[in-house]
Amino acid sequence: MKILVTGGAGFIGANFCAYELKTHPEDTLICLDALTYAGNLASLMGVIGAPNFRFERGDIADRTCVNSLFERERPDIVVNFAAETHVDRSVTDPEVFLRTNILGTQALMDACRAYGVGRFHQVGTDEVYGDLPLDRPDLFFTEETPLHASSPYSASKAGADLLVLAYARTFRLPVSITRCSNNYGPYQFPEKLIPLMISRALSDQSLPVYGKGENVRDWLYVEDHCAAIDLVMRKGREGEVYNVGGHNERANLEVVRTILRELDKPESLITYVTDRPGHDRRYAIDPGKIHKELGWLPTTAFDDGIRATVRWYLENRTWWEAILAGEYQNYYLRMYANR
Repeated sequence: MKILVTGGAGFIGANFCAYELKTHPEDTLICLDALTYAGNLASLMGVIGAPNFRFERGDIADRTCVNSLFERERPDIVVNFAAETHVDRSVTDPEVFLRTNILGTQALMDACRAYGVGRFHQVGTDEVYGDLPLDRPDLFFTEETPLHASSPYSASKAGADLLVLAYARTFRLPVSITRCSNNYGPYQFPEKLIPLMISRALSDQSLPVYGKGENVRDWLYVEDHCAAIDLVMRKGREGEVYNVGGHNERANLEVVRTILRELDKPESLITYVTDRPGHDRRYAIDPGKIHKELGWLPTTAFDDGIRATVRWYLENRTWWEAILAGEYQNYYLRMYANR
């Protein structure tokens, strides 16, 4: 098959490209990415040059670009990772999130309709469900949980999901959606919690933790997520949503302390900063549906995954140091300097 992967130079997209070429070498991958701040060709160095991989630079919200690519490549499956994803950035600039996450998704689906694509798969997030109380560990997000977005980012992803399901019902477009918990692993942009803490701890810089660090996330190793997406896009039922969770709930402060232990760094590096607006308290996913229907379960325990992730950042310093040397430094100062 020929698979179009949008946003393939981003964190999860790049890992997905590597996973697909490893597990399905008979398929051809076309990667479309606008190479905005979080897209990085260096994340694709392991697959660029493979005979069944091609890279195209372009914006999913640019209909001329999208239609030209579909006309030329005629993909069988489209997997949409392309999105603005960082909550803090959505608070300061919501508009770009609406353009990419909603209008870009629409442009892709219109092209899928026009060119007879066999499956459009939307990569979503558990953040569309809002949050859960910290004192109710028995509660989990299911596919039937009402959408209750807390930030411009999660609202834009919820809007995209609703649009995908509307295209399935109105136009009979063959679609599927996965909603994942927080991912971690190689090639994650260092504005996100885990790589941010690793990179700063290695330089003995302060580690900014929002509030008291009590917010809880369900952590999913990125390769486990890639395996779930691969299953759903190939074997999942059309028109269905599948939650993908790691059953690895950790408070943010616990995650930071785990990283410090792995790096043999002192907890005195932790600095508590003013919480961000609308900060969700707890995410927790029930992945029962994908397990029952497709047999998927995460295979990476958090302690093993975080150890592998820390090791990757230690062994690939040039990748993230090149990022930190650029515009991101200015972004970091804007977000944390006065908190």
